Amino acid sequence: MDGTPGTPLRVGLFGYGLAGSVFHAPLVSATDGLVLDTVVTASPERQEQVRAAYPDATPVAAADDLLARADRLDLAVVASPNRTHVPLATAALEAGLPVVVDKPLAATAAEADELAALADARGLLLSAFHNRRWDSDFRTLRALIADGALGDVHRFESRFERWRPVLRGGWRDSADPADVGGLLYDLGSHLVDQALTLFGPVTSVYAESDARRAGSEVDDDNFVALVHAGGVRTHLWMTAMAPQLGPRFRVLGSRAGYVKYGLDPQEAALRAGRRPGDGSGTGADALWGAEPEVAWGRLGAGESPLTGGGEPVPSLPGDYPAYYAGIAEALRTGTPPPVTAAEAAATLRVLEAARRSAAEGRVVRLGDGA
Repeated sequence: MDGTPGTPLRVGLFGYGLAGSVFHAPLVSATDGLVLDTVVTASPERQEQVRAAYPDATPVAAADDLLARADRLDLAVVASPNRTHVPLATAALEAGLPVVVDKPLAATAAEADELAALADARGLLLSAFHNRRWDSDFRTLRALIADGALGDVHRFESRFERWRPVLRGGWRDSADPADVGGLLYDLGSHLVDQALTLFGPVTSVYAESDARRAGSEVDDDNFVALVHAGGVRTHLWMTAMAPQLGPRFRVLGSRAGYVKYGLDPQEAALRAGRRPGDGSGTGADALWGAEPEVAWGRLGAGESPLTGGGEPVPSLPGDYPAYYAGIAEALRTGTPPPVTAAEAAATLRVLEAARRSAAEGRVVRLGDGA
């Protein structure tokens, strides 16, 4: 790795599908100190998209082509389908490259622990891309909790709901365990990570999981209840079958509650082709990750937000760029990455317990917490 101050760190990207093209490539390119160098995609059409969007990057057809360039790279990013996360991360670490893996880090916590052990043995960074720690609403909620505005939180409700009643196909809807399909591991990875980030280890898990869409072979409608070691109870919903969407957050404390509807705007902006710092926004959208006032949550006690109760809380701007800025800092200084492999493994332990709970119809205990 070239740690010379002012010299950009060169990034190789495995995959240029949704994760690679919408999230990782744009965020890497927008980060001071990082430059996109190599992109793996077998699709000639996507290779042309890479050349058009990132003229200084080299598209290659196979993972081995990127690994053959390991001596010129400073970081590998795995943004390919879930079944490839562990083998590609392993190969990159063995080639001497620090690695970022899109969530979930692995199919199981045991695999995540093995990856972490390999990274530690090689003295290399390993991080999982849990970008939704930098959602606008989540950043706002963390600030409210830190400031004591809610008092002692006793219940945390969090939803990631969609109305997608028709299957789209592809590996995310595959029943093959190697594909790690279904919403529990897809959207649930975000929700569980957020809950653990806010309230710490979990001692018990209860879950309900269903495949409700016609022809679905994987879960598409889930509920997960967690009890944290500190006493907070978390309720999580993740579904593709919600014709009416519930609040993104409903958080209850001894002093006040916070209710927030709507999703962070950054994914929609990235999908639309906007990039952090490109100046393409106008008005209320000029600041990256900013939410309009109509989307702000409300804070209050004994009142209904639906009737204007509570006070509007200005949302902090979302900040996905902070993740890769933290990765660059960690590579330069040796400090921990913004999301550690141990944190990603803890999320996987909860998800595994949730899957077991749903299958067996019982509460699953997690010992001293995970």
